[in-house]
Amino acid sequence: MSEPPHAPAASPEPVLSLRRVSKHFGAVSALTDIDLDVRAGEVVALVGDNGAGKSTLVKILAGVHPPSGGTITFNGNPVTFPNPSAALDLGIATVFQDLALCENLDVVANIYLGRELSPLRLDEVAMEKRSWQLLNELSARIPSVREVVASLSGGQRQTVAIARSLLLDPKVILLDEPTAALGVAQTAEVLELIERVRAKGLGVVMISHNMEDVRAVADRVVVLRLGRNNGVFAPDATNAELVGAITGATNNSVSRRAERRAAAQSQSGAPSHE
Repeated sequence: MSEPPHAPAASPEPVLSLRRVSKHFGAVSALTDIDLDVRAGEVVALVGDNGAGKSTLVKILAGVHPPSGGTITFNGNPVTFPNPSAALDLGIATVFQDLALCENLDVVANIYLGRELSPLRLDEVAMEKRSWQLLNELSARIPSVREVVASLSGGQRQTVAIARSLLLDPKVILLDEPTAALGVAQTAEVLELIERVRAKGLGVVMISHNMEDVRAVADRVVVLRLGRNNGVFAPDATNAELVGAITGATNNSVSRRAERRAAAQSQSGAPSHE
């Protein structure tokens, strides 16, 4: 991996903040009282076992699912996302695990898919120039923007998807398993891309099951377990600490502690100070 760009210090105030966000699907509670802060210029890793609620949380932030409760603030203002376009227009871009690329189209067409310039008569020159600009900002290793995506490697495809997410100048990018199923060299390439996105001053939320990838780029590690917060750790936390929080060997859940405290106070008749 080449020398990563210097990352600016993260802003003290979060650009994206969640407080007590919950999501219910009928009688099933997928998320309960989730708190999360994302600051400009930092990478927040979201980790947890299968079924922890990571993908549901990302879909809420992407405008796919409305939350059942709680508040979301963006740049200090309460916001709602009625659809994915609303989240993207506000400044939250998402790169899902499947990347949503059209393999039979070239790089330019994929970057501008659905947001073409002058769609009735495509401005191919302007689109190609902007595509090169986005890729150059990421120091992408793509031979030509006229290559069809089917001919690109896994790391190069991830690059195209991230470049597309930067098209509308977002403030926060959500990456769902960006290094899944990639080889060592391609994983290093994607991690370098994430560092370059952070260096541009964007907030990044990265879902990952790979603790080594998390340690390589994350500024904070947020653990979800069974749809609840179960700890926030520095990237140099031990494997025992992280695995314990992920598996439930240690219970750091804020909401469960609050429930237990409220129940104890209710039994004793003492007032709650929560």
